[in-house]
Amino acid sequence: MASSPDVPSAGNIPENPGSDTPSEVPDTGGERRGRVRARRAAVMAVPATLIAAGLAVLTAQGALGVQFAISGMPFTVTATELNGTGFEQFGALDNMADGSPNAGDTGGQVLVVTSAIKSATLTKLCQSVDLGGTNLLITAGGGKDKVSATDLTTDSTVLSGNAAFNHIEIGNDASTLDKAGVKGPLGVFSQQADTVRIADLRQTNYATTAGVFKLPGLHLGFSDKGC
Repeated sequence: MASSPDVPSAGNIPENPGSDTPSEVPDTGGERRGRVRARRAAVMAVPATLIAAGLAVLTAQGALGVQFAISGMPFTVTATELNGTGFEQFGALDNMADGSPNAGDTGGQVLVVTSAIKSATLTKLCQSVDLGGTNLLITAGGGKDKVSATDLTTDSTVLSGNAAFNHIEIGNDASTLDKAGVKGPLGVFSQQADTVRIADLRQTNYATTAGVFKLPGLHLGFSDKGC
């Protein structure tokens, strides 16, 4: 995550050579940069807030995480049950492409909870994207075969469900995580566990990646309703 360039303060405006008057510096969006810096500072607090809310979690950025510019359009993911081996979670920032029409006043960044699962299965997976008046709807894993994924990562802003963990560690430095093969930023609060189970999972995501993603019974279409 690149840091924002420094902006000259009001008392340190460079002077023109040979002039007694400080040169006029155009407004380059100081307020916008201030908001971005505030979001960076908030990254470290997000996982702690989620833990206090009941550890309703799912999935990551870091070494294997999002390396692409996100569209800035959120999508919903639900599953009746998720089971995973090798779980990690920490806070991060996702970035939109320069000039994205979805940036609004965010500076093109979205504060997310990133989590990683080394190996996962999901029952009755549903994913939907609101396209304005209609939804792109994807379903899979509704039969005898479940959806499966390896090196699964997701970046989320909302997560809910009924979660259970085995051998959980809370308060790790994100750069030291070793359960799912993903390392987060140095100095960022994180957690990890040997296994995770989430019933009635519901997420609002901005990005998902996986090494292998198997979707038995896949169906894609348009619908008046999302997941």
